[in-house]
Amino acid sequence: MHRFSDAVVLRNQMPLQGLGIHNREHPLLELGLTGGIASGKSVVGEIFVKLGAHLIQADAVAHSLMQPGGAVYKEVVRRFGREILNPDGSINRPRLAEAAFGTPGGAPPRFKELNAIVHPAVIEHENKWMEEIGRRDPNAIAIVEAALILESSGADRFDYLIVVTCQPEQRIQRFARRLGISEDAARAEVARRMAAQIPDEEKIKAADFVIDNSGSLDATEQQVHRVFAAVRALPL
Repeated sequence: MHRFSDAVVLRNQMPLQGLGIHNREHPLLELGLTGGIASGKSVVGEIFVKLGAHLIQADAVAHSLMQPGGAVYKEVVRRFGREILNPDGSINRPRLAEAAFGTPGGAPPRFKELNAIVHPAVIEHENKWMEEIGRRDPNAIAIVEAALILESSGADRFDYLIVVTCQPEQRIQRFARRLGISEDAARAEVARRMAAQIPDEEKIKAADFVIDNSGSLDATEQQVHRVFAAVRALPL
């Protein structure tokens, strides 16, 4: 295994100059950026953008597609009921998450059902976005940030896959800060949501690059810079 540093790994045990491109038909480099909940994908994505990459976030796409009136919205409401709606008709995301991931002693999880509705539309949107980036800027780097790239069997769309990791307790602490909840509540919620995701160990096995976001922001930035320089150097 070739290492750029202790935390940035390129798989296949091959030197950089020996790597080929996965189904490369154009100069545009398409990267998948994934990782478990609260691993720091968005932080890493923002650093890539500062370096000149284009980025789209699957969560933002899904949120847009679930706005009232759209086909995805209608199907989600049909399947999960009007109980997930706010008074103005918009989807209450915490209620939808509760319905999708289940509750202790309550209804069983239905996240696969939700993903089957949302993922095809999100992937179609992302693919069209990458095509548009390729037309506007053929030599660009286009990154799709999504938590469930591997779970949705979508990794083959990308030239390379980047996985972001962190320590389990950091994940809980970050999630607690993000939602303004206790660490005990965050621990339960993280466990519930991680049950719908492939473990980090399996994500790492599938990754071309791994960024360890357990340290300082400076340390993460250094890793992202190394990965960015590496992919820029890949042969076209």
